[in-house]
Amino acid sequence: MMFSPLSLCIASRFSRGKKRNSMVSFISISSILGIALGVCVIIVGLSAMNGFEQELKTRVLGVIPHAELDAMQSSMTNWPLHVKEAQQDPHVISATPYINFIALAEKGNKLKALQVKGIQASSSSSLLPKFITDDAWYKLKPHQNMIILGQGIAKTLNVTIGQWITLMVPSASHQGQIAAPKRIRVKVAGLIALGGQIDHGLALIPLADAQDYANLGKNVSGIELRFDDPFQANTFVREAGNRITSFVYLHSWLQKYGNLYSDIQMIRVIMYLVMILIIGVACFNIISTLMMLVKDRAGDIAILRTMGASNRTIRSIFIWQGMITGISGGLVGSILGIIISLNLTFIVQLIENITHHQFLSSNIYFINFIPSQLIWSDVFIVSGMAIFLSLLATLYPAKRANKLQPAVILRTR
Repeated sequence: MMFSPLSLCIASRFSRGKKRNSMVSFISISSILGIALGVCVIIVGLSAMNGFEQELKTRVLGVIPHAELDAMQSSMTNWPLHVKEAQQDPHVISATPYINFIALAEKGNKLKALQVKGIQASSSSSLLPKFITDDAWYKLKPHQNMIILGQGIAKTLNVTIGQWITLMVPSASHQGQIAAPKRIRVKVAGLIALGGQIDHGLALIPLADAQDYANLGKNVSGIELRFDDPFQANTFVREAGNRITSFVYLHSWLQKYGNLYSDIQMIRVIMYLVMILIIGVACFNIISTLMMLVKDRAGDIAILRTMGASNRTIRSIFIWQGMITGISGGLVGSILGIIISLNLTFIVQLIENITHHQFLSSNIYFINFIPSQLIWSDVFIVSGMAIFLSLLATLYPAKRANKLQPAVILRTR
């Protein structure tokens, strides 16, 4: 049996031997630390990437539509039929009408351009209500001149909840020429506190009010869709669009925010490459350690051979020797990586408080903290890869140990 208890016992004895060469001990410890560091760093890095992906899914994708079906003309007329057609797709969770237009908000001498979106709050499955203050989402009623502003917009205009602002909405004359903008007084009912650029450019109003402000009558700008798997939005929006009996423009969230998801996946791949490189260097140390150990323990190997030890036994001794290093490094690195990953957000916040430097700004990114989500399969994959590479590193030194000639070694001693 290749990995026999005898081989493991002898390998363990070699690791603890008092006569062990100090250089061999140093390189062996370096190998364990290198593997532990690599495993720890990769587990923490992957946990951070998982955290960003989870926040992207629950924050950004929980708020913005996964896809939009925009009218090719100025507006969509028979939209109730198109909503029913889109809902027939098995991947569509919800389909709701919306109206988009650009307006200029005015408060005193302050101006701010913003995107105004008319929505049906009662029929939306968005997670946006979680990020709106004062339960304003549920208070948003048509024909009451109410608006929900992004908190970045409110800060720019220096306006608070309950105050009134003026919206200047572009309008056209009956001859199609540009006319003076329509001025509408609206009351701030609540603020959007999501984080990122959405807070600085989005305002919400009831769909019926948006139809009045934009002079659309009963029409809408398009239909927004939410899918059961938002990461397949490009495929699903084409399938849903094929069910619509009118010509529409197809848009998905990947066209606007897909760079965030692509960056996360790219960094994840880089993490795996870094893991292989770090652990690979540590495995070279294992090879050096075992080659020096073979030379250091040549006399002991010769004695074992004269006592009847087979080639398989000698080979398995040094394989176990390298496996002990790999398992020790993988175990230590996994424990450290798990502890740091579970407390990564707190650790980073502590560092920010000490250094008075914020790593992420909610004005730029959609969050202002480092998220972390530990997935146990990542721990098993990373530690398993470290042990597997350690096993590969033992094969050549074990083969060299088998080629030692007991008679030659004992005669020279």
